[in-house]
Amino acid sequence: MSRETLSAIRREDLAPLASDTNINTILMNGAQIALSKLKRAPHFNARLYYYAEIGVFLEVSLSRGAGISDGTREALKEIHTEATHIHMQANKARREAK
Repeated sequence: MSRETLSAIRREDLAPLASDTNINTILMNGAQIALSKLKRAPHFNARLYYYAEIGVFLEVSLSRGAGISDGTREALKEIHTEATHIHMQANKARREAK
């Protein structure tokens, strides 16, 4: 192999680029983790934090030209909808308990 080929391989190994599939996976995994934490959150502030985090993942998914698939956008919308219901139900239960 030539020196140019070796240096190109080394640069690629040191700084791999995120592919379109990776960004979709990162967004989905992040939103799913935040949703599971939202479900377990014991306090209002914690629920609000995880709900906002899911909203950020949804907002990022709306970026055009970022390689985010329509399937990922739809799945994030569903996660956000579920998170909205969980957050609102928990708030309602807290108010009724007072």
